[in-house]
Amino acid sequence: MEEVIFTFQMGNFWHQTTSPLIAPFLKLFVSICLVMSLMLFFERVYMGIVILFVKLFRKNPHKTYKWEPIRDDLELAHFAYPMVLVQIPMYNEKEVYQLSIGAACGLSWPTNRIIIQVLDDSTDLSIKDLVELECKRWANKGINIKYEIRDNRNGYKAGALKEGMKHNYVKLCDYVAIFDADFQPEPDFLWRTVPFLTNNPEIALVQARWKFVNSDECLMTRMQEMSLDYHFKVEQEVGSATYAFFGFNGTAGVWRIAALNEAGGWKDRTTVEDMDLAVRASLKGWKFVYVGDLKVKNELPSTFKAYRYQQHRWSCGPANLFKKMVTEIMRNKKVSLWKKLYLIYSFFFVRKIVAHIVTFVFYCVILPATVLVPEVSVPKWGAVYIPSTITLLNAVGTPRSFHLIIFWILFENVMSLHRTKATFIGLLEAGRVNEWVVTEKLGDALKTKLGSKAPRKPRFRLGERLHILELCVGAYLFFCGWYDLNFGKNQYFIYLFLQSFAFFIAGVGYVGTMVPNS
Repeated sequence: MEEVIFTFQMGNFWHQTTSPLIAPFLKLFVSICLVMSLMLFFERVYMGIVILFVKLFRKNPHKTYKWEPIRDDLELAHFAYPMVLVQIPMYNEKEVYQLSIGAACGLSWPTNRIIIQVLDDSTDLSIKDLVELECKRWANKGINIKYEIRDNRNGYKAGALKEGMKHNYVKLCDYVAIFDADFQPEPDFLWRTVPFLTNNPEIALVQARWKFVNSDECLMTRMQEMSLDYHFKVEQEVGSATYAFFGFNGTAGVWRIAALNEAGGWKDRTTVEDMDLAVRASLKGWKFVYVGDLKVKNELPSTFKAYRYQQHRWSCGPANLFKKMVTEIMRNKKVSLWKKLYLIYSFFFVRKIVAHIVTFVFYCVILPATVLVPEVSVPKWGAVYIPSTITLLNAVGTPRSFHLIIFWILFENVMSLHRTKATFIGLLEAGRVNEWVVTEKLGDALKTKLGSKAPRKPRFRLGERLHILELCVGAYLFFCGWYDLNFGKNQYFIYLFLQSFAFFIAGVGYVGTMVPNS
């Protein structure tokens, strides 16, 4: 009885004192979040309509642009084929270097018209030796492969690619194909991409789609597959079909070297050098082509630590690039007003900033706070209908995982914490704005370790396994859920409890693959 009285008195005290002070500010934030939700909603609906149109009318790049296979010229022999440079930037890639080098050397193209360039920034000398030995092994088989290193890691991947373009033999090349260290193109990759460039002089980039070899490794990789499938099946397709612009994914693409140079080459001013180059080339009037039916195998990060670092870079970089380029985009005179509006509003503001902020701030901070302040309410269309529609539109890209949609929502909300933090770091150019941590690839290492007779139990390291931010947000959501269950009228407590448990699970590190110690 005393506990009930105490609980009632606590709730009464909150309503009479704190609530009137917070309510006006909370109403303002609710209004802002609702506006951002509508922006994201209309963006998703628009892209859904466009992709439906593309699929119904079978609008593909082979119909939009001229595409003819390159034919042998008896007089010129293989010199009828353009010279292609293949760049593979890598950094301590012990688990996957053989896969990527082997796939690049296996590309079906006249051997005297292709150069494989391995740009090794490894700091581990033993790995460097292994990569160099692998390059020599392929060179002995008659492959024109170059092993290039430099004295420093200035500019990280952008710096390595920029340095790679300075070699004299690159002047002989017309196009450059780029593959990250875990990417494995099929032998016909160049046959299916280069003709777009040779037959259409206005095209600067041909981008292929990613295919994930380890999407079934754990629940976290299944969640990533759902998010990235939407990006490749919808966002990239829509950008290519409507504006001939989309963000370069940094790998599995072929650039016209003349366009790359005209755009100013590689720059390391942000952690998204690929997007930076794409925007600059687009502002010069160049067009891009996305070939959605051409897939290149690669690996998803399967540890929570690696995924967090990757998402920080992918969220911080675009926000920082937006800050650096918004004025340049507005002043540009080579592209149409419509394309500039698309770049500033749709590509950058809604997708790279609003989408991250509204997911965390609205659904994990503001909406739970309305439980504590009954004077503030969120209309049902903003709390239920809009997020449900956005979620369904996002999930259609991966129908095989549709039954996991609840887990995907909870996981995406957890990751939105890091994306929001990274977005503000990028906009404000705060401490970690240029942090670059190479995404860890496991390759077959995990199978090797788990396949041993007696794998050791992972050691519990407090600093690595406990994530304070997740735990704090989880505690806040749990309190709001408890309060709603006892005093509230919103019936949000089911969502709040589920979301709090998701934050707690991430907070104690039970997400992704646990890699045993050797």
